[in-house]
Amino acid sequence: MRDINLDKVNKIRESMLDTVKSPSLTHEQKVATMANHADSLLEVLDLPEGLDELLNADIDRQCICDLFEGHAPLRPRYIIPDYAKFMREGSKFLQLDPPKDLYEALNSLLIFYRHVPSVTNFPVYVGQLDELLDPFVQDMDRDLAKKMIKLFFINMDRTILDSFSHANIGPKDTLAGRIILEVEAELEQAVPNITLKYDPEVTSDEFALMAINTALHSAKPSFANHKMFCSELGEKYVIASCYNGLLLGGGSYTLARMILGNIAKRAKNIEDFKTNTLPYVMDIMARYMDERIKFEVEESGFFENNFLAKEGFISRERFSAMFGLVGLAEAVNILLEKEGIEGRYGHSEVADKLAVEIMDIIDDFNKNHFNKYCEGTNGHFLLHAQVGIASDVKVSPGTRIPIGEEPTNLLDHLKHCAKFHKYFPSGTGDIFPIDLTVHKNHEYVLDIIKGAMKENIRYLSFYSSDSDVIRITGYLVKRSEIEKLEKGESVLQDTTALGMGAKHNGKILERKVR
Repeated sequence: MRDINLDKVNKIRESMLDTVKSPSLTHEQKVATMANHADSLLEVLDLPEGLDELLNADIDRQCICDLFEGHAPLRPRYIIPDYAKFMREGSKFLQLDPPKDLYEALNSLLIFYRHVPSVTNFPVYVGQLDELLDPFVQDMDRDLAKKMIKLFFINMDRTILDSFSHANIGPKDTLAGRIILEVEAELEQAVPNITLKYDPEVTSDEFALMAINTALHSAKPSFANHKMFCSELGEKYVIASCYNGLLLGGGSYTLARMILGNIAKRAKNIEDFKTNTLPYVMDIMARYMDERIKFEVEESGFFENNFLAKEGFISRERFSAMFGLVGLAEAVNILLEKEGIEGRYGHSEVADKLAVEIMDIIDDFNKNHFNKYCEGTNGHFLLHAQVGIASDVKVSPGTRIPIGEEPTNLLDHLKHCAKFHKYFPSGTGDIFPIDLTVHKNHEYVLDIIKGAMKENIRYLSFYSSDSDVIRITGYLVKRSEIEKLEKGESVLQDTTALGMGAKHNGKILERKVR
């Protein structure tokens, strides 16, 4: 462990005192923030030369972002337990037998969630809930089952205090899945996020339309292209956190992101960006991720000591890592401007051609970089279109067209999405607010989903333009909670602060309404 200077220590102490005195943080939020401050006092990684100027630069020049993972990673960023195994076998560590009815199943899951760590300190994946609960609702009173599941979801919303928490349903139409959709349409809560794994050959139209109705009330579920994910990750994949495709029983050690627009600012021209600037940053970020992974596996002791690994709910062989990016739109626009070429991302052939060339370079780099501990994905990272953070200004999530510049025609927008979704097995997606005064027929949305997935669009999200629950980027927040925080009031979920930042900096309330 390396020494750090006293000036840095004192700055951290000042931040800790500010945390203690904060009027808008809850006790739980203060405890988590204080832990992050303590972590920042550690320097244990062998950092690549050149990282500091890329990672710790001013926000308009920062090229690499580690997304607040801390200086000494004590656990993987995203952990994806096999909840079905838990339901079959129970847990010795938690002193729980396999559940025999819905009462025990819901109680066991809530206990388990309290012991699943992540970068947020809450579970980023809460299970394929329709499959987990369906056996228990078959032979019981439906109204009672619905009441119990409703209370279960209320409990999650009030105790999992972060909306980077994700449940999956589908692709099959199940009784439990229908109850979940009914409950979520009524509750209109931010937690948990939900994805419907959609396959038109398996998912009934009736079930899909129920899901759309729920989405237009509560901004969830989103719709994942089940065939596409299965072809890349296999049948045992999940959607976790925002929209992250990961392996069941595994997870992701780390997620770092490149800020492509700022990388483009460093380049002399397009050729310099392609051959020098971008490869230089990719190499440093990959080696930085390698160091984080090495520490987690070889020194943290997590896989040797945590009950999730010891009891087989997760396995290191099912882990990978996520090589993220944001700001493809800004990078393309900056590079074209440097060359004096007319064109804008999402609106011209020359811009989109350059964007595809950039993605091919990143994809090729990733396929040729090897990390021995990413065993779940054959020694390679997974590319990830990162959704952005609250402080991002003029940085578009992943490969999205900037808000305010969306094509007028929805079909044109979807065709543009299709050019890039193929690169990101660990997650990308696009978001469409829907005007219900115009589109009262939910089959309109279902037709969009069916057509989009035929074109290999990976992931789509919809919400009503006047809904209280809104999709910020990949996570959900209530408008009413943002308004409370803007007044200086405490709010239950810490992601509300991220939503407020995205509202002010990312203009997420100004998306084009369809």
